[in-house]
Amino acid sequence: MRRVVVTGLGAVSPLGLDVASTWEAILAGKCGIEKITHFDASQFGAQIAGEVKGFEASDWLPAKEARRFDRFIAYACAAGMQALDDAQLTFSEENEEEANRAGCIIGSGIGGLDMLCSNYRTLIERGPRRVSPFMIPGTIINLASGELSILRHLKGPNLTTVTACASGLHAIGEAAWIIRRGDADVMVAGGAEGALCEDTLAGFDNMHALSRMNDDPQHASRPFDKGRNGFVIGEGAGVLVLEEYEHAVARGAKIYCEVAGYGLTGDAFHITTPSTDGPARCMKMALKHADMTPENIDYVNAHGTSTGVGDVNESKAVREVFGDHTDAMWVSSTKGATGHLLGGAGGLESVLTVKAIETQTVPPTINLVDQEPECCVKVAVKPEHCEIRAAMKNNFGFGGTNATVIYKRI
Repeated sequence: MRRVVVTGLGAVSPLGLDVASTWEAILAGKCGIEKITHFDASQFGAQIAGEVKGFEASDWLPAKEARRFDRFIAYACAAGMQALDDAQLTFSEENEEEANRAGCIIGSGIGGLDMLCSNYRTLIERGPRRVSPFMIPGTIINLASGELSILRHLKGPNLTTVTACASGLHAIGEAAWIIRRGDADVMVAGGAEGALCEDTLAGFDNMHALSRMNDDPQHASRPFDKGRNGFVIGEGAGVLVLEEYEHAVARGAKIYCEVAGYGLTGDAFHITTPSTDGPARCMKMALKHADMTPENIDYVNAHGTSTGVGDVNESKAVREVFGDHTDAMWVSSTKGATGHLLGGAGGLESVLTVKAIETQTVPPTINLVDQEPECCVKVAVKPEHCEIRAAMKNNFGFGGTNATVIYKRI
């Protein structure tokens, strides 16, 4: 079977507008969560988020299009173009055969809800003729992949994944399979989210899913900690360039690591509460496809959302899969620093997992002061320099949808 490697990385996050600044901030233990500035959140129970700061869509999109698209599309295009530039890949009409073999999958959990709600308010207040003709293409989730493919002439497989908080990781896993089965040589894959608006905040807040530590936003997202009281919404994007191994070698590309295994399962349990069975089977499937044993994994980048049930159930699932090896490997969640990017989480956190392998450094779980006893895993609270032969990335979503990808050092 054809091998798949990572040759490019791109990121837009609450910690920085590229991979280098985001990774530097992660290792420094910085937090991108602050009081919401995008709108007046003073009437909400939760008033904090991991907003992207200083981002200009017009730096990445033509000026007219920058105004026509919801910001999740701009985040996706920025991260995707960064990743392609990092991979030193350019496609055009002059290399049409190569372009036909290069595709794109960008996932998102909510997509253009902010723009959609804004247009709905316009409809109610000013009438139907004032609704933007760009509302539909500016908000639908597959336009992240669509716009990036137009900007960079990617004419291969083009689709999206919408699986809640597993969207970005499912996109990467499915993109890898497309390359493995021979339908593409290059796939640009990841996740993006820009869903912070009044409606999103109200919906999650009224579910009692969000932290309300409004007076201390820097410490509100605290995965695996006894004091955790909900997740914090984050925004941004993370995108990888996946490439068939021989194709990458032939052009002398820098290879970060290999995509070794992919798992996906369903809980069939509850619309919002995760199980332990589904995630455990997902991790086992990824190990099987990677032809690995649990002992081959040195680091797990956890879903770790800072929720009461979620962190405990994921920890129990990890221990079920890894047994005694759980005590020998590191686990961390970077959501303490970025918040939860929802459908963009798997993309950004995959970028960080690949950086962990490249630098042989486990990124820390910030804000973990008093570990929850039921979170029975070895959590890194500071950067840990160690051998990382292979790393596992987990993301789980509402509806009981699970994704796991294993990245392996070459």
